[in-house]
Amino acid sequence: MGVYNRAPLEVERGQGVRLWSTDGTEYLDCVSGISTNALGHAHPKLVQAVKDQAEKLWHVSNIFRIPGQDALADDLCAKSFADVVFFTNSGTEAVECALKTARKFHVANGQPERIDIYGFDGSFHGRTYGAINAAANPSYTEGFGPKMEGFHQLKWGDKDALTAAFENPTTAAIILEPVQGEGGCRATPDADLRWMREMADKYGVLIIFDEVQCGMGRTGKLWAHEWAGMTPDIMAIAKALGGGFPIGACLATAEAAKGMTVGVHGSTFGGNPLAMAVGKAAFAEVSSDAILNNVNEVAGYLKQQLHGLQERFPDVIVEVRGKGLLLGVKLVPNNREFMGWARDEARLLVAGGGDNLVRILPPLNITLEEAREAVEKFEQACEFARAKVAG
Repeated sequence: MGVYNRAPLEVERGQGVRLWSTDGTEYLDCVSGISTNALGHAHPKLVQAVKDQAEKLWHVSNIFRIPGQDALADDLCAKSFADVVFFTNSGTEAVECALKTARKFHVANGQPERIDIYGFDGSFHGRTYGAINAAANPSYTEGFGPKMEGFHQLKWGDKDALTAAFENPTTAAIILEPVQGEGGCRATPDADLRWMREMADKYGVLIIFDEVQCGMGRTGKLWAHEWAGMTPDIMAIAKALGGGFPIGACLATAEAAKGMTVGVHGSTFGGNPLAMAVGKAAFAEVSSDAILNNVNEVAGYLKQQLHGLQERFPDVIVEVRGKGLLLGVKLVPNNREFMGWARDEARLLVAGGGDNLVRILPPLNITLEEAREAVEKFEQACEFARAKVAG
């Protein structure tokens, strides 16, 4: 189906932060599968994990115990707020599980009327029905029938509207990305996240964090909400959890998940042995101090350099946003055109985003030397963009 607006680039292979097209052209990849290839391309530990597991067992039904699920769930719970995990194949499935978990929690509490889910403008939670209604981006919901009941949209940063949502007696949960990805790399202030936790506890509302893009070390801590010193009740993760292999997970406290009893949810492929093997290997690497320290060091350098480019190219760069290695650069020229210029003129791959920005999402193990190369290539793209804008 013609649903992708693809770039004119056929990729053949990758290694680390680099991609090669079928014609042999080399690119510096600061898209990383959209914040997914957290350890770059063809990481040897992930490749070996897939090979080893592929020779033993690919798939069995979840009617049997799968030891890899217990092992990875133990790792995730040990390094998060969570007590329980449900494994999925993608981020949007993890979000669906989170939404169902929140509503089932209130049913288990004898309050089935609490169905309302509040999201925020600029958010992105995936492409399934629940996910698109939670984000309510018109470009994703129009043409797919009436809006689903119980989903509401708040303006990002509108504290009065959010207060009313918490006070609403039929509210089940608030869902948000601590740092927005697709919507424009906006980070919710730490103080606001702590206030949300207090309000949720006061009014019996659950907090769902979507850390599919901003979690797993991307911001310089394992989880983006750690910067605020608070925790959600439920969290959806994916992308970097498999380092590029399809895997997602819904994490929750035992209390929040008490409605998720036998038979109310399931998956054919979620938690399959191949995904668990590579997920365990990827999580061990991404959650290591070495990787997290590297993210903070490289992110500090990149942000400083990008601010320098903003001063030199005010006719191209409007603003630098984001946290860690989830960086957004708001532009004067059209962001889609700029992506093409960066790709074709500088051999630099960057991602698009809302509010006319491009996202810089390199692997978390990118070196300082590679980061300097990325800055040089971004500067080259800015020079080309300046000439285009002037023309």
